[in-house]
Amino acid sequence: MKDKIRIGILRETKNPPDRRVPLTPPQIVAIEEMYPFVEFFVQPSDLRCYSDEEYEYLDIPLREDLSDCDILLGVKEVDRRTFIPGKTYMFFAHVGKKQPYNREMFREMAEKNISLIDYEYLTTDKGERVVAFGRWAGIVGAYNGLRARGLRTNRFRLKPAHQCHDLEEMWAGLKLIVLKPGLKILVTGGGRVAMGAMETLGECNDIVEISPDDFLNRTYDVPVMCRIGPETYSRRKDGKEFSFDDFVRNPGQYESAFLPYTRVTDVLITGHYWDPRSPVFFTKADMKDPDFRISVIADISCDINGPVPSTIRATTIADPFYGYNPVLEKEEIAFTRQSNITVMSIDNLPGELPRDASHDFGKMLMTDIVNDLLTKRDSAMLERATILNKGKLTAPFAYLEDYLNFDPV
Repeated sequence: MKDKIRIGILRETKNPPDRRVPLTPPQIVAIEEMYPFVEFFVQPSDLRCYSDEEYEYLDIPLREDLSDCDILLGVKEVDRRTFIPGKTYMFFAHVGKKQPYNREMFREMAEKNISLIDYEYLTTDKGERVVAFGRWAGIVGAYNGLRARGLRTNRFRLKPAHQCHDLEEMWAGLKLIVLKPGLKILVTGGGRVAMGAMETLGECNDIVEISPDDFLNRTYDVPVMCRIGPETYSRRKDGKEFSFDDFVRNPGQYESAFLPYTRVTDVLITGHYWDPRSPVFFTKADMKDPDFRISVIADISCDINGPVPSTIRATTIADPFYGYNPVLEKEEIAFTRQSNITVMSIDNLPGELPRDASHDFGKMLMTDIVNDLLTKRDSAMLERATILNKGKLTAPFAYLEDYLNFDPV
């Protein structure tokens, strides 16, 4: 091992801008105290949620040129023009599903003999993800769904999440609003995203969590919320008993059981994982039905043209909502037509509370990843998440060969 390991914190270069950081200034100081052979450098940025001055105050040096660093940490995809040959990068690369918009970035990494460790694939031996921003996507996504409901009905006004100083201020705002008695809010999923959404909803006054059966069949004089997983919103085509493991392995063997919920739900908040082979929740034709009741969809999962057909594009933090006209099957300006469905489909929701989300993410890195990264030559966890090793695809990601070498005619 080298006498010194130098780690660089990258300036985020994806557009629209993301203000999060992988490690906060105090966390960097703590790591340097725990591992005296580690030295950090930070690329200056006037966008990130922690200012340059906050790093400098703790004697963390700012440096534009990170070429003498061994490991480079970021959050989102990196501008391919900035890659330094031969380095090890860690960030959310979004290439594992052969995303077309990141192919050129991925190629550049391979051509420059770069090693890529993707946060998304850092897992335990049991396959459980170790670091993620999912909880924060759920927390902010549910808040945006409530904000859309208030704007749509003129019943209340919530400050945009990114204008709140932190989570505490955002949640405090929820205590000032009154949701309509009988309002029904449905959350899909069972992971970090869905649980984060339920956290936010739980901060609302008078709201009560109910069972799926009661959600479908009973009315209430208070606002209610319900969460359903794939065992509820899907079923086997052959009528056999639902099995989650089988659902993951053979999603094509299942069909949607979601339609009854469209007739009783006011606000839909999606936090599920979706496989393209899985059944869609409902169709465009279903949305034309007079009994279709959903008026606000906060699509945190944001699968474009996927299980929720009104999600036709991702929205932005600056412009979070649009109206979906179910009759014409097209987008319109938000809140201009009462018969339209209000859609929120921001794909970088944790960026609205960047300081809270960054602190939480950094804690996960420190707890589960940093020791392996700095002290272990053979870490199974890091190996599982390494997509490129010095520009070459590793065995678990060999299926990306055609994606990497794709040659458009």
